[in-house]
Amino acid sequence: MKSIELYTEEIDDIEEAVKEILTQAKDFEFKKNSMAILFADEDLDYEELYKHLSREWSFPIIGCTALAMLTGARGYVPSGIAILILSADDCEFSVGMTEELNVNNFKEEIKKTYQQAQSKLSSREKLVISYGGGVMEEEDAPGNEIVKALTALGNREIPLFGACASDGFSFENFHVFCNGEITRKGQVMALIAGNVNPHFVSINSVGDRASFLYEITKAKSNIVYEVGNTPFIEAMKKEGMQVEKTNVLGDYILTPFVVTMEMPEGDKIEVTRNLSMLNHETGAGVFMGNMPQGTTINIGILNRGELKSTVEEAFDIILKELAKSESKYETLLCSSCCARFVGLANNTSQEGDTYLGRLPKHISLIGMYGYGEYCPVTGKETGRRYNMFHNFTFTILAL
Repeated sequence: MKSIELYTEEIDDIEEAVKEILTQAKDFEFKKNSMAILFADEDLDYEELYKHLSREWSFPIIGCTALAMLTGARGYVPSGIAILILSADDCEFSVGMTEELNVNNFKEEIKKTYQQAQSKLSSREKLVISYGGGVMEEEDAPGNEIVKALTALGNREIPLFGACASDGFSFENFHVFCNGEITRKGQVMALIAGNVNPHFVSINSVGDRASFLYEITKAKSNIVYEVGNTPFIEAMKKEGMQVEKTNVLGDYILTPFVVTMEMPEGDKIEVTRNLSMLNHETGAGVFMGNMPQGTTINIGILNRGELKSTVEEAFDIILKELAKSESKYETLLCSSCCARFVGLANNTSQEGDTYLGRLPKHISLIGMYGYGEYCPVTGKETGRRYNMFHNFTFTILAL
């Protein structure tokens, strides 16, 4: 599979932005089948951009808004338009996007869209790339339930990679794109079939634990009602935590709540979760992903000093794997958590700096900062691969 990364910082003058994008792509050798993944500033007029690009490109485009982006040539870029084109003679790409999702309709909508995309392929998909909205209200479908629904449609065998769209921390201006369509809480997906053998890395920087340690005694999906038989909000008060607001994602974005997921196959996988909302009527906390009843909830400490070193480690791992592979890998697609971005403080370029000058010349890379990440992890006990929803992670897909 061939690829090329394209970038322009221009978002106001769409004609100029398109001119720059097309100029960068003019010498690229397009193969039989192609698709594009696009990340952009929340202020971009995407509909106008697509109108111009679709006159030149007949292949599908998916993507989302992003707080900030990564490119292989520039590292961290705070705004603009980043595009990755994938092109191959021996791969097929099929895309689709759901209607706006909520906790009541997400399974049906995802199934319908997935199966429609699946029906356009001549062989079974081998990878799904997907982007969607985050959990900003109680009626939003939790990130892990989105991952679970997509995974079930792939018979639990097809790896999933992607993220939740983001914005400039207003939590109101993120959007998801599919060709000429835009949704706020829809789910866009690309199914890829043919000669594709993806590699994945996910890594976080959550180290020591704080004193907050409770059993989750009453919960439903991503909503924690009680810990230690005490209303969740009361437990937070007891620990001296701020509970006055309803929407607290911004307030607790640097506070990783840690739980261990027990998988049916016997693996135990530790995941971190962002707290999104507090319901003062029920005393509950609403998280970005599920918090199983009966598990222990803890608060981790985001180690700011390790944010750069863990990304270096992630690239060490993926570049060594690719060097050993008999296949030629040319593409890296990355997702990093917005919490990590905040943790970088004034050193926002650090994660991008880790790979500058290290990538082979034939490698294309783009990435984005999201409100949650989708990436497979491997269980230590069984070696089985699980599609998981994450917060606080840096993830890489290699193609």
